[in-house]
Amino acid sequence: MPPRRLNTASGNPSLDRKPEGENCIVMREINRIIIHCSATPEGRDVKAATIRDWHMRKGWSDIGYHYVIDIEGCIEAGRPIDRAGAHVRGHNKDSIGICYIGGVAKEKNEKGQWEAKDTMTDQQEHAMRELIYSLRMVSDKQLSIHGHNEFSNKACPSFKVSEKFKDIL
Repeated sequence: MPPRRLNTASGNPSLDRKPEGENCIVMREINRIIIHCSATPEGRDVKAATIRDWHMRKGWSDIGYHYVIDIEGCIEAGRPIDRAGAHVRGHNKDSIGICYIGGVAKEKNEKGQWEAKDTMTDQQEHAMRELIYSLRMVSDKQLSIHGHNEFSNKACPSFKVSEKFKDIL
């Protein structure tokens, strides 16, 4: 399989200036990866730039996730990983947030509500596994993997991470 192309929604990591004038990235401590869904209907493709717009309209400084995986499995960069995300209240400081597009049924139910559904495509799952592997390699750590639903009373990411990714926990 050819290498994946990484698109960006938020630009480059922030740089600090050393006294000598050289640039260096100041990295924060990262210990875990938290998986999310966009809570968009099955089959509707949304890009990181759109989610960034949604989040910024809420008054946030940027997209809350560090990475977004579209329905075709393309990995898009969101918030730079040297900055804490805005994806799980109280758990952003030491985590990386990855959002896959989907997570609810294609149509609303008879009550007019979107029902949580694992809509992760094979391409998305493959990309998620590649990204997790890459982040672990770069950090030189066995970063733990969690679902948003482990930290709040939400269905997101619409599946149990401990079941779907049990082979890489």
